[in-house]
Amino acid sequence: MATISANAVKDLREKTGAGMMDAKKALEEAGGDFEKAVDVLRKKGLSAAAKKSARVAAEGVISSFVGPGGKVGVIAEVNSETDFVAKNEDFQKFAGAIAEVVAARNPADVAALALLTIAGENVESKRQALVQKIGENLAIRRFVRYQTDHALAIYLHGTRIGVMVEYAGGDEQLGKDLAMHIAAANPLYLSREMVPADDLARERAVFEAQAKESGKPAAVIGKIVEGKIEKFYTDTCLVDQVYIKDPVGKLKIKDLLKQMAAKSGGNVAVRKFARYQLGEGIEKKKVSFADEVAAQLK
Repeated sequence: MATISANAVKDLREKTGAGMMDAKKALEEAGGDFEKAVDVLRKKGLSAAAKKSARVAAEGVISSFVGPGGKVGVIAEVNSETDFVAKNEDFQKFAGAIAEVVAARNPADVAALALLTIAGENVESKRQALVQKIGENLAIRRFVRYQTDHALAIYLHGTRIGVMVEYAGGDEQLGKDLAMHIAAANPLYLSREMVPADDLARERAVFEAQAKESGKPAAVIGKIVEGKIEKFYTDTCLVDQVYIKDPVGKLKIKDLLKQMAAKSGGNVAVRKFARYQLGEGIEKKKVSFADEVAAQLK
């Protein structure tokens, strides 16, 4: 059996992030060959990652990146199983690198992203190695990339909410204010004209059923429904929402844009936006603490 030096174990741990005993066993299995030992750990990492892939990962971070000149922007959601791991430095660096490579390479989707490289290493291989090192399932869930000749603003509320907005006209402060408003008010659509017909029809059907149950006269029901539809627009459409920084609570986003246009002498408009909230739409399984610890040991 080849003699395994402490320095070889140290070097292998630094390169792969494996534990000391795992690194030593890999070197022994590889007969002291460093590169073969790396492959041994990678293969074991693939197995470990596969076992953990079924675990729900709903924690993590929203990361972001703005390219040179501010014309390319990205927000991305990278998930972990626990909030504890979300604070891990290696995990956060990985999440930041994901946003950066999306900005640079513009992959079509998460599957295409997995085939790209970060610092010469395949994204999926890097994810699997991190799963092995950290001991939790990690997932690149989604990303959005904007490239524009106009202006971009990105706002992160901690690591749990990320907003990117593309706008024309106005100044940098306007972009920041718009992004913060979107983070707080959570609009679903840019304007009432952009509400999908199916969404509107579904809301209208609900409002009509509610109005009929109220026992109001038929002549009144139509007005009640239209009033609820208008409230739906003001709640869910960005330009119809009341601006969160307006102390009076009456100024709408569309009015704010008009004010900025009047000051600048040009058109000011929001072109599009994206808002990610960490873990939204992911069904979290409720498990006991004992079961959670047992799962970590598998």
